[in-house]
Amino acid sequence: CGRGFGTASHLKRHQRIHAGERHPCPQCGKSFSRPGDLRAHQLVHTGEKPFSCAQCGKGFNHACTLKTHQRLHTGERHTCAQCGKGFGRPRDLRTHQLIHTGEKPFGCAQCGKSFNQLSTLRTHQRIHTGERPFGCAQCGKRFIKSGSLKTHERTHTGERPFGCAQCGKRFGEMSKLRRHQGVHTRERPFACPQCGKGFPHSSTLKRHERIHAGAKPFRCAQCGRAFRQSCHLKTHQYTHGAGRRPLGCPQCGKGFSLPGPLRTHLRTHTGERPFRCPQCGRGFNEAGNLKRHERTHAARRPFVCPQCGRGFIQRGDLRRHELSHSGERPFRCPQCGKGYTQPADLRRHQRVHAEERPLGCAQCGRRYGHRGDLRRHELSHSGEQPFSCPQCRRGFSLPGSLKAHQLVHMGERPGRTRARGGTVP
Repeated sequence: CGRGFGTASHLKRHQRIHAGERHPCPQCGKSFSRPGDLRAHQLVHTGEKPFSCAQCGKGFNHACTLKTHQRLHTGERHTCAQCGKGFGRPRDLRTHQLIHTGEKPFGCAQCGKSFNQLSTLRTHQRIHTGERPFGCAQCGKRFIKSGSLKTHERTHTGERPFGCAQCGKRFGEMSKLRRHQGVHTRERPFACPQCGKGFPHSSTLKRHERIHAGAKPFRCAQCGRAFRQSCHLKTHQYTHGAGRRPLGCPQCGKGFSLPGPLRTHLRTHTGERPFRCPQCGRGFNEAGNLKRHERTHAARRPFVCPQCGRGFIQRGDLRRHELSHSGERPFRCPQCGKGYTQPADLRRHQRVHAEERPLGCAQCGRRYGHRGDLRRHELSHSGEQPFSCPQCRRGFSLPGSLKAHQLVHMGERPGRTRARGGTVP
């Protein structure tokens, strides 16, 4: 093939690729050109890590991996002349330099995609072969890459080794930490060429651009439904698994398809609100809720109704509003036939039939079917009256009670009105 090597031994090893000489692993079938590579690979199956770091005790299954790790302690670096980035191994520097040259010498024979590392090509080829050599010892789920297995194992252990230096929040993946750090810097270097909206990551911009293009590249093999994001497809695929929700809340038993929604749900029990508005300090249990709230400060209403011109902060609010023009109520109760514009409203209504009251007051134990009812009840314990009349400064615990009271100032005497949460004048 004409490829050059620095030593004769490296050339001999390379020539085995052309000769087709292979040593297969008896456990997973993966083949290697050298017996030593096979022996090193088999440590993946046994879990043996015979090479330990004398300074920190961390174990490794290859001597070369230990040597690379030890450079973290010695501080030895090989620096790129073009961008200044440092590397622990000369070969890592050489691989990095291909980024600057744009060279991708390793091509996939099946799809033609090229890579700058042979190891990356081998990992890619598993997509075509279906090989998933790395299995989780706890649940049996298998992965193409060892790194993906390590990340997955943290869902069982709860380990979050990557911490934010600014707020202390911890993450199971470095990529998630980097995404989170954009919250502090507010940096959005990737702008959409069509609408100008900025994004902190190129991947987020790509997802956004699908909205303009109408592209939905992720298709369900069972029903044909298409999605813009792979995570949305994964969530949808659970609907074909007979409603399987393998992740249960340890406090209330509610089931979830994915770890993320379960973590968000757990915050309803703990009261944790880690996402804080920098302008007013209000806390939220989801980053998406914080983003929606921040639009109230900016007074941005980017979603406009084409029929009446009314603007909305959220796309979902616009969709709900549009149903008021059409009169459509597509979500119907199977028991009484009552129609609703939103599935969440239907679910809340169905609790009436089931007599389900999943939300309990932490102080007295009284239970409610709706979160709003629970919040109103909790004010009776705290005595808080956050809604004040601008004319007489009288306080009320509920906005409905304040509105009923204001009729007095307007000269209207509707009689004693029983508002939710108490009787008001």
